[in-house]
Amino acid sequence: MENKSKLWKVTITILMLILGIAFLLPFIWMLSASFKPEVDVFKYPIEWIPKNWQAVQNYTEVWFGEHPFGLYYWNSIKISVLTTIISVTVSCMAAYAFAKLEFIGKNVLFILVLMTFMIPSSSIIVPQFIIFRWLHLFDSHLGLILVGSFSALGTFMLRQFFMGLHNEFLDAARMDGAGQRILFTKVAVPLVRPAIATYAILRFIWTWNDYQNPLIFLRSDHLSTIQIGIQKFSSESGAYYSLIMAGTVSAIIPLLLIFILGQKQVMEGIAMGGVKG
Repeated sequence: MENKSKLWKVTITILMLILGIAFLLPFIWMLSASFKPEVDVFKYPIEWIPKNWQAVQNYTEVWFGEHPFGLYYWNSIKISVLTTIISVTVSCMAAYAFAKLEFIGKNVLFILVLMTFMIPSSSIIVPQFIIFRWLHLFDSHLGLILVGSFSALGTFMLRQFFMGLHNEFLDAARMDGAGQRILFTKVAVPLVRPAIATYAILRFIWTWNDYQNPLIFLRSDHLSTIQIGIQKFSSESGAYYSLIMAGTVSAIIPLLLIFILGQKQVMEGIAMGGVKG
């Protein structure tokens, strides 16, 4: 039985290794293509390690060429960071209210919030477009930030974590004279830090990768995000895939950094919550 168990573990490990490599292949091809001249991108059989390196030319053309890629990069960072901060703040406050406060119509209001999550985003694009034009928020970063700053999913997810908090923590703080602001900021939020960090990572990634909303709500080139900027390496004569891949590699760097740093924060939050619990 012990030998069978070891054999099963080895088989699963090998299978997971194969699946992991299969998932990494598109990323490896993208990285390889970003270092190649355009004529070698689709050469068959695939040259995983380029024979003709053109990394400097490709990345120089992307960052310092005809299109202001650095400006697009900054626009994406600004929009993603501000959207994440606002969305996490609003979702935390709403989730805490739905989980720990008592007020008339709480359950009905929460159901209405969940119903908005069931509506496909594509079905409300036209009403959003009309409203934003009326409010003079069209073709502005403020309008794009507001589009992603309110999330029913974030409210629902964080509410579940707030509901998991024992009321004894809050009752003890109330006996010490703490008001709702202290209860929320000093007691409840630190205990659900893992959930907040997780949602913040997800919201940043969703906003950074968003292509539909910038395409619809932005018209000025100097306001474009990196997703729109990468598209500009295509023209009527075709797409320059070596430049597109170089731009894409540059675009995923913040996501890797956010994931690495955020993962550490999640683990620290879990440890802190475990000690306090």
